[in-house]
Order: sequence, then C-alpha cells, then structure tokens
Amino acid sequence: MATAPPEEAREARPQGVRQDPAIETAEEATEPAEADINELCKDMFHKMAIYLTGELTATSEDYRLLESMNKLTSLKYLEMKDIAINISRNLKDLNQKYAGLQPYLDQINLIEEQVAALEQAAYKLDAYSKKLEAKYKKLEKR
Repeated sequence: MATAPPEEAREARPQGVRQDPAIETAEEATEPAEADINELCKDMFHKMAIYLTGELTATSEDYRLLESMNKLTSLKYLEMKDIAINISRNLKDLNQKYAGLQPYLDQINLIEEQVAALEQAAYKLDAYSKKLEAKYKKLEKR
C-alpha cells in the first residue's frame, strides 16, 4: 500500500488538523531479498554455534574442576586414613605398655596405703608420747 505524497495528504485532511512531525506514515512491508535471508541465517547459525561451544566448554571446565576437586579430596581422605591408622596403632602400643606397668602401679598404690597407715600410727604414737611426757612431768612435780 503506497502512501500519498505529503501534498496530497495535506489536501485529504480536514483543514483544522495539522500533521504531527513525530507521526510517520505507514509503509508497505517488503520482504528482504533472498540473499539477505540466507546471509542472516548463516550469521545466526554461526553465532549460535559460538554460543553453544562456549556453553559446552564452560560445562566441560566445570566437570574438570569437579574431577580435580574429587581427586584432591580423595587424597586428603587417604592421608587422614593413614593418620587414623597410626593413631590406632600408637594407642594399642600405649595400652600394652600401660598393661605392663599395671602391676607396678598396683604396688605403688599399696605402698602409698601402707605409708598412710604408718603415718597415722606415727601421729598416734606422737600423741601418746606427749601424754606420757605430760604425766611424767606431773608425777615429777609431786
């Protein structure tokens, strides 16, 4: 649909109405040339290929990063396993040594009890000797 030249459009309008310069007149839609469509399609497919390649590369890099993180985590867990095994072995050794020392520890406890009993006997003897001394001094004064 062709538009009328501006002079004819002015004549077709009522006299009191002015044309706004911001308003454009409609033009007939024309299809782009076949070569332009083919070129635009090629450009679109090329850009889509670049975009998809980038997305796949990013995803691939993410998986590589996860793989390396998993390997490092696995190595850390192996180290922790070795440490736990060494701790367990050392704990068993300490328990065996403690079991070997247990008779001596029992003897020490027995000696400690005997010393405490002897100390109590010494205090009693001291108290008794003080009483005797006091009686002797009392008898000596008479």
